[in-house]
Amino acid sequence: MPEKRNVEINSRQDTLSLITPEIRPWPVSPPPSPEEVKKSYAKRKAEEFGQWLEDNMRIEYSFGKAEALQGFKVLDIGLWRLGHKFASSLLAQAGAEVICIEPPTGDPLRELTPFGREEYMLADKETGEKCGLGFINEMRNQYSITLDVETEEGREVFKKLAVHADAVIDGMLPGYMDERGVGYRQLSQINPRLVYCNVCLRGSWGPMKDRVSKFGQWELDPFAQATNSYIHNTGFPQDQLPRGKGGDPTRAGSWIADYIAGEQAGVNILAALYWRDQFSGEGQFIEVSSAEALMDILDFDIAWYGFNASIKARTGGWDPNLNQYEWNPCRDGYMMIGGQSDRLWYRIGMCIERDFPQFGRLIHEDPFLKEVGARNALHALIKTYTVTTRWLREINRVEAEEKLMDYEIAAGPVLFIDETCEFPHFKYRPWVYPCETDYGTVLYATSNNAFQMRAPHRVKWLGRRLAKDNYEIYRRWIGLSPSKVDELSGKGAI
Repeated sequence: MPEKRNVEINSRQDTLSLITPEIRPWPVSPPPSPEEVKKSYAKRKAEEFGQWLEDNMRIEYSFGKAEALQGFKVLDIGLWRLGHKFASSLLAQAGAEVICIEPPTGDPLRELTPFGREEYMLADKETGEKCGLGFINEMRNQYSITLDVETEEGREVFKKLAVHADAVIDGMLPGYMDERGVGYRQLSQINPRLVYCNVCLRGSWGPMKDRVSKFGQWELDPFAQATNSYIHNTGFPQDQLPRGKGGDPTRAGSWIADYIAGEQAGVNILAALYWRDQFSGEGQFIEVSSAEALMDILDFDIAWYGFNASIKARTGGWDPNLNQYEWNPCRDGYMMIGGQSDRLWYRIGMCIERDFPQFGRLIHEDPFLKEVGARNALHALIKTYTVTTRWLREINRVEAEEKLMDYEIAAGPVLFIDETCEFPHFKYRPWVYPCETDYGTVLYATSNNAFQMRAPHRVKWLGRRLAKDNYEIYRRWIGLSPSKVDELSGKGAI
């Protein structure tokens, strides 16, 4: 259990008016024993298969296995954004040697912390250097060195590093590295096998590639979400919430455009490396735009516009393809309930009918509510009976789930992050894991890529202090002595 800090920001009581703070009904308990889990396997007649999976897939065994990208060398350079760092982390967890290059003053992301509160920063155990949790989390398995490509000496050092690299991931503004003579066009002359990936907002070419504020801030994730209509499509329709509370767009709670771009960058780099090593022997330039990458997950919004030149309405928890995938308020939070088929919709009606007979009669007697297509047009009416009633408001999530599962309804609790971290099933696999870092013990999410049989991804360390690896990397990659590193550091190049 993590140490509770005396920082009360966005607490449950602050953010959920429906919650009763003293009630904690959802199970937060130690994970079950292997013997108990075996009993659940036996119920599905999968006892041998379940045990085989545990023997081969548990992340505790991953550190003794091979690494899929061992031997590949990657340079990562960029400021302020997470997309390129996330791509680098994915490659590093697969075994690539990834070098994170920061200016001598460090990436400003190191200082990023919620509301600027220092309480949410961790201090290096040896130096006392402060660092934000976000940067620490995204620097998985990456080495940290400093280098200033604004200086002539720094650019020469970068070129020497690039000679030995399989890939460069560039998170700078489009054209920044090229203007300084260290972009793909220049580096490919000295390393024709180099795979170079630029992760940007709107692309590295085109009329809006350089569009930033007059103060020159870097391109940031929310503007990627805004520019491709992702934000416009996110939020509740006006008729699903009280007047003045709905109908407005909202950005995603995480930097989703950066993360999607990072995933795309990782896949593109792997494909380019495969093509190089298996077919051509040549590297190439790759461009990943976070705004365009996010468009891949817009469902059928673009196809819908092309179909009838209209904008698909904001639907909140409703899916126009299916029907209801909606949260419902309980005494201690929310339940997610799915009624995507007629069969499930009728079961929801039967379940609610136990407490509200009028709802059951409505479902079975009203011809406009019998089929998916008709129900979607009347979703406001349905919400009247599913949300504004007090069907689930007087019971907790455990009781709600039991009611719904009795009728084989697709449903599950909307968990708070502490419940996710402490939930027995997730702890058993585990989905979250503690890692010892330069900044103390940090809890992190286990990558799904960790569950591979022969060459799983693994996290060896999280964020390192600034310039921790200067001496080792510069010696091992390009043969610089400690005294030469110190000399270049004194000149501001390193």
